[in-house]
Amino acid sequence: MESESMGFSETRQGSEPRGLDDDSRKLVLETVRQLRKKLLTKDNILEWDRNEIFPEDAIRKMLDPEIGLQLLFIPEEYGGIGGGARDCCAVTREMAKICLGVATAFFAIQLGSDPLLVAGTEEQKKKWLGTIADGKALVAYAVTEPDAGSNLAALSTTAEPVANENGDIIGYKINGNKQFISTGGYADFITLLAKAPEGPTFFIVEKDTEGFVRGKAEEKHGIRASNTSALSFSDAFVPVENLIGGIPGKGLKQANEVFGYTRLMVASMALGAGEAALAIAIPYAKQRIQFGSPLCEKQGYTHKLIVPNVVRLEAADAYIEEGALRYDTGATDIEVEGSIAKYFATEAANKTAEDCIQALGGYGYITEYEVEKIKRDVRITCIYEGTSEIQQNIISTFRWKKTRKTKGQYYRSIQDEMERLHETFKDLGCKFYACASNALNETINLVHENRLTRKQYVMFLLADMITHVEIGACLAHKAAKAAESGDGKAERLKAISRIFANEVSQVVAQNILKIIMGSGVFNQGFVLEFMEKISYRELIGSYENLITDMDLVADSVFKR
Repeated sequence: MESESMGFSETRQGSEPRGLDDDSRKLVLETVRQLRKKLLTKDNILEWDRNEIFPEDAIRKMLDPEIGLQLLFIPEEYGGIGGGARDCCAVTREMAKICLGVATAFFAIQLGSDPLLVAGTEEQKKKWLGTIADGKALVAYAVTEPDAGSNLAALSTTAEPVANENGDIIGYKINGNKQFISTGGYADFITLLAKAPEGPTFFIVEKDTEGFVRGKAEEKHGIRASNTSALSFSDAFVPVENLIGGIPGKGLKQANEVFGYTRLMVASMALGAGEAALAIAIPYAKQRIQFGSPLCEKQGYTHKLIVPNVVRLEAADAYIEEGALRYDTGATDIEVEGSIAKYFATEAANKTAEDCIQALGGYGYITEYEVEKIKRDVRITCIYEGTSEIQQNIISTFRWKKTRKTKGQYYRSIQDEMERLHETFKDLGCKFYACASNALNETINLVHENRLTRKQYVMFLLADMITHVEIGACLAHKAAKAAESGDGKAERLKAISRIFANEVSQVVAQNILKIIMGSGVFNQGFVLEFMEKISYRELIGSYENLITDMDLVADSVFKR
């Protein structure tokens, strides 16, 4: 598979991934787990949620030298331990299992640091990253605006140059407003995107800057243990040395470099929250007796509320793992991959939490059982760092253009690899992934040739197809690797891959029908010809043995 498409195998062979070794990563993860016993206890988490308390002392304690979790994402030369994307994904995921609100507050520090990591001068990195490494700063990332939202091109906050008597620029006056800024009300400094004469530019703004006013905390549906504030700027003066990178007008490029990576982090946070919900629902099903037997023995319960979510979260994990590895081996252009990861993982986790409330019945609606809190918390992951609809726009637009640029080779390469995998492993569902890849390729070309790219809903349908095909291919890789290595979980992963292959086939088949029959462009004869061309009958063959495979996964999940 070519490196500019997915290229995960090729990337692995090309360079040694950056980041921690396995033992060091396990040690950091164990440190996070220990927080649940001391600092982030269930009683504390529920109190912070109930009373909308931002636990500033607890967050700052996590930055103290004896814990020092922020050292993970800071390079060694600036006082950190130089963790990679895989390490940061693992830690944010583990923290989200405890509380997504606290995880958001911690993630805000990393997010606020990213412009410095991506573009800061050596002096700026030493000063500001060193301050973070020392545990002396909470940080916020101030980009979103009341009217622009995540549309950075519509930025309205301005940065007006201030010159001395010799005409030398000594700083900038910031004017404007930011909205929905995580940890904005408590940050010791923020990284702010504002429009300088040369274009969008990142600045460091310290909390006591005159003219910088932090608004009151927003009252929120979920993640109540995090702080979300509006920020306003009225002739707030920022010295020129606080212009990140030293060159104005580079902010959009820097922000886009950050997005691919940070959206992987949000995907990991959602994944952790979804897993936390399942970790409550699964034991409950073993203990809850209804009509003479536990819920875990009833297909109507397991196959509707648990197994589909186990499958989707496993698929999300496979894609996040591959994306993070790609980043750790030097990839920089992963904006689309970040969008795919975030879109799929957050929607999957939100559905998981919803189903886990249903799985617990009345208890799922009660605060003590925590599932309703997880549901309220995880909903935001479908919104912040770009809504699901923004991700769909990015995914469909970029992959449509890539498909046309490569003359169909982009998805043909996925099809070819899935066909090769199927020759070795007949029981991964790869023939359906291959068929879906071909159908997607043909549909993208059909949409392009008939100018249906102008219809946003059609593009959203394409985005869902693209997302499922690419994630399915990653899941197949993971299952094949487990089978090759003799992993004890191989049979479970194979079954999960087959089940997800059915979901991929369903999404592709149904969305194609919506496009070619719902757009009003094609006659019935063409529809029949096109369905034959994309092997529609083979796609629906993915239902074979589906319930049997769900039984197998349920046996594994519930240890029946």
